[in-house]
This record gives sequence, structure tokens and C-alpha cells, in this order.
Amino acid sequence: MRYRYRPFTFLFALGALSLSLSARSEDLSTSQREFFEQHIRPVLAENCYKCHGGEDTEGGFDLTFRDGIRTSGELGHNVIPGQPDASALLEALQYNDPDFQMPPTGKLPDLIISHFEQWIAMGAPDPRDKPLSEVGAVNLDQQWAETLERRKSWWSYQPVSDSEPPVVEASWAENPVDAFLYARWLEEGIEPAAFADPHVRVRRLSFVLTGLPPTPEEVETFVRLYRIDRKQAVDTTVDRLLASPAFGERWARHWMDWMRYAETHGSEGDPRIPHAWRYRNYLIRALNADVPYDQLVREHLAGDLLPNPRVDEVTGIVESKLGTAQFRFVLHGFTPTDPLDELVRFTDNQIDTLSKGFLATTVSCARCHNHKFDPVSQTDFYAMYGIMASARPATVTVDTKEKLDAYKGELDASKAEIKSLLAKQWLKDTKSVEELLLTLRGHLRSRVNAAELHTDPLYAWRNLREA
Repeated sequence: MRYRYRPFTFLFALGALSLSLSARSEDLSTSQREFFEQHIRPVLAENCYKCHGGEDTEGGFDLTFRDGIRTSGELGHNVIPGQPDASALLEALQYNDPDFQMPPTGKLPDLIISHFEQWIAMGAPDPRDKPLSEVGAVNLDQQWAETLERRKSWWSYQPVSDSEPPVVEASWAENPVDAFLYARWLEEGIEPAAFADPHVRVRRLSFVLTGLPPTPEEVETFVRLYRIDRKQAVDTTVDRLLASPAFGERWARHWMDWMRYAETHGSEGDPRIPHAWRYRNYLIRALNADVPYDQLVREHLAGDLLPNPRVDEVTGIVESKLGTAQFRFVLHGFTPTDPLDELVRFTDNQIDTLSKGFLATTVSCARCHNHKFDPVSQTDFYAMYGIMASARPATVTVDTKEKLDAYKGELDASKAEIKSLLAKQWLKDTKSVEELLLTLRGHLRSRVNAAELHTDPLYAWRNLREA
């Protein structure tokens, strides 16, 4: 970052006066501290500390503590509490001067810049007493703990709660989702589009839910009913499509993409993943059976450990066990030279898949450092790593005990019968084998060539004949 001297002597004097009168960190109000921690510190840490933090700072400008962000560096009037227009930091953020802009990687969003302007206007409250270069490891850990707790308070990480739908006057708003959408449209000045033609609407329903076009008969039935009762036509068609086996086949494909489904491991050898199709069919059955999402997530994480597993009584399959098959769909190297590196690689892939698929969060970033953006620490990553690495690929039986024992009685009876028949046949054949060996003994003795004798199939019998 490049700085220029500017004729702000008078303003600098005001800034120094403001600085001398500014509150200490312990005097900050709760709202001031929260504003800084939520809107200012994260931006500084993520965009500025690399060049303006630590022992070697560009232009002598240290943004890691209160006095540094206000007066350090070449200008000395970086932040003047209560005077946003006179603060060089805000001027650089606004990108109005092509020669005086930061961060150099690109202008920050307008909302962030407005937060800095508001922060300076309220007196630039800042709880940081010492520069980062003087902060010990213990305090760094404390800073991360505070950052982690602050990120955990984000709305996206709060438990789901019920919300009352807004009251709107729209004849087509038939459910709460419609009401929320229409209310937001009104805020943005957006008008809803006209109703689609019934021929178009039945095609959309069919493609979205099953991925297949409707038959001419289905279109005709829908259009005829639509002209009589629009809601009934839609409801009847949706119910029919949801009950179709094609619904599970269509949406299982999306789920399989999240879990990086494949029938081979890739790499040069591209070895086959045994029984991969069973996981595919498991998903289709689950979606067609309306299995709740949270139950599917449990099965994908620990379906083989559930105390009350889900069982398909028709097929006699313990469905829950099949959910853990997703752990098997990892990229394996072809003849790896480092087994530990291979284990680390596909364990990291398992964590990455689960966190992105079920949390919409890239937990794998925390493999090397605390996450820069989300409330995820290295501790979180390695807690998951320990769980994943403790498991091993295996082929397990998913049939129920009842299915496995279905023919046990018949097999036990057949086993005794087969054993008796084999014994009789063995005793019968024993006499003929003895006669055959006696006949071949003379043939073996007639061989005089030692080489031929040792390669004769009956050589061992010759040596054991006395026994």
C-alpha cells in the first residue's frame, strides 16, 4: 500500500485531541464493543493484517491496535474519531482517488465501507490496547475463542424456529411460502407473473418431480380438470407424480451427486466399487418412501450403529446400514506408495463431502488452520478426522435375521441328507480307487528312467505304498 503526505496539519491536531479524549478499552459500552467485533475487526483481520499487521508493516501503518489504526504510519491522521470525512482510512476504502486505495485486491462492498464510516462517526471505539506483534500465544488463542463465539451467533447457525407468515392479499398465495415470497416482492416492487398455460404447467410439474415429460393422456386429463378446478388439478397431479417410482429415481440423482457417487474409484486402474448399486437403490427406495431428511442424515453418518435401524419388511433389508456406503465413494490412488498419505487423503475427502453436503460449510479448510470465515476450528476438523479414520471399508450383511433364517430348517435337513449320500458314495468309490492304484503300481515299477520316475504323477504313491 502506498501513502502520500497531505496538508492535514489542522485536522491532525484535532485528531490528536480526539485521541487524548477517547475512551479506553475498558470504558467501551457493550454496543460499541459488539459493533467493532462484528463489523470492523473481522474486515481488518481478513483484508488488512497481512500488509499492515505484525512487525514489518507497509508504510509503518499498523492496523492491529487502537493507537496504530489512528496515528501510525506516514499520514498520522488515519482515523480521527468522530470525523469520517477527515479520516484517511475511509478515504482509501472509498476508492475515490486512483492513487490512494486499499485494500489493493479490490474495493470492499459498500455495506462494509458504510460500517467503517458509522464506526468512525461514533468515535471509533476500539478495545485493542496492544499491537498484534506484542500479543502472546495465549491471547491469540483467546482472540480466536472470541471470534469463534461471535461467529456462532450468526443467524445461519441458529436453531430453526417457526415464523408467522405475513398477511398478504393475493388469491394465488395458497401456502405460507407464497405469502413470504409475495411480501418480499411487494417490498422490491415486483409484480407476480401471469399464470402459465395449463399445457406448460403440467409439463413443468412432470419434469421437476420426475424428470420425464407427461404423456398425451396425462396432459389431456390435467387440462380438462384445470379448466374446472385449478387447485384440484395441480394437487391431484402433484400427488400422482410424488407417488411415481420415477420421483425417487429423479431426486436420488441429486443426492448421489452430493455424495460423489461412482461405481469405480478412478485413478489409473479405475477399480470397481463392489455393490455400489445397492446404495443407489437404497436412496431411490428412501425417497419414494418419504423417509425424513434427518433420518437419512443419521443413516449416512452411523446407519450401522443405530439402536432402532430402519427395516424394509418387504425386501427384508436393514436399510439404515446401506446409508454408510457413502463413505466408500472416495478416490483411491492406483498402487499408492504411502499408505498413510492415502488414508489422510480419502479421510479428508469424507469430511469434505459430509460438511458440504449436510452443513453447506467447507470444514476441510480447518485441516491446516482455524477457518478464516466460518465458525470452524482445527479442533473441529480433527475431531471429525478421528471418527472417520477409525472406520475401515467392509462388506456387511444387510439382510434381516428373519431373511437369513428363512430356509434354515430346510437347509439343516438337506445337509444331513447330503452328508449321508456323500458318505455312501465315498465308501463305494474307495474300493475302485484301491484297485486302480494296485493296477498302476506295476506301471510305475516298469519305469527305469529316474527322470521319468520323479515326474510321474504316481511317484508319491510309490513311496507311500508300504504305508
